[in-house]
Amino acid sequence: MNSLPSAGVSEASPRGRLYLVATPIGNLEDITLRALRVLGEVDQIACEDTRHTLKLLNHFEIRKPLVSYHEHNELTRAPELVLAMEQGASIALVSDAGMPLVSDPGHRLVTLAIRHKIPVIPIPGPAALLAALSASGLPNEEFLFLGFLPARSGERQRALERLRIEDRTLILYEAPHRIAETIADAAAILGDRHACLAREVTKIHEEFRRGRLTELFQSLEAQPAKGEITLVIGPAEKDAPGAQAHTAQSLAARVDELMHQAKLDRKDALKLAAKERGITKRDAYRQLLDENPESD
Repeated sequence: MNSLPSAGVSEASPRGRLYLVATPIGNLEDITLRALRVLGEVDQIACEDTRHTLKLLNHFEIRKPLVSYHEHNELTRAPELVLAMEQGASIALVSDAGMPLVSDPGHRLVTLAIRHKIPVIPIPGPAALLAALSASGLPNEEFLFLGFLPARSGERQRALERLRIEDRTLILYEAPHRIAETIADAAAILGDRHACLAREVTKIHEEFRRGRLTELFQSLEAQPAKGEITLVIGPAEKDAPGAQAHTAQSLAARVDELMHQAKLDRKDALKLAAKERGITKRDAYRQLLDENPESD
């Protein structure tokens, strides 16, 4: 018996449906019963890499037509899939691992489906960022997911400069060949915060390295990390090593430095500098005027 559509979707709708199906990030046992049911019932499965997804489907003895959907063809493939759904087809979108659209393609298809009034139904499941956060030992009440930082060193450093005022735990993905450089930049710009490097989460070689950023950098120098990496960086501590690195210079000099390095306007640069010094933006502005009476 075919149990599609999901609860809350009208049976009377002549249109098909788009299912966003989370797949395992490593251990195949992490797939949900609902995900298996949906993958077995849809008319077609759109996936980043058909060969990768075929291995998953073969493991669970699911036979469905596959079509590639990735960042290089989504401009043309999204309209094709929406047309099929308008004609009644049900389609599941999967990424190579984890939840579709989380640092993976799919946004164009989802927005186009919504525009054409096609129901979009999430089938939640594994996500590396949440698994890493839960096992990191770092504060998890509030967090900011960054995806991948820029690959170029200068752009990455400017992105980190903008994060200096963040009070939340930071989570990001990074490639193995860039992780040491990214951690070094984070330590220099954010301060030597507590962090956790989660590698190959749910897989055979799962590993969690915990410590301050400088300690993680040293561990990578001794033993480079391979595989899928998630980096969790804790919030700044009031008296953390490096947290007061910029307070020795004048406020005006720091504001100018932030405007140059992070490409911030003067207002945001002053706000960030005030945050570093633990003072209000109003007090920082007054201090700036005292240092430079001609400033307004």
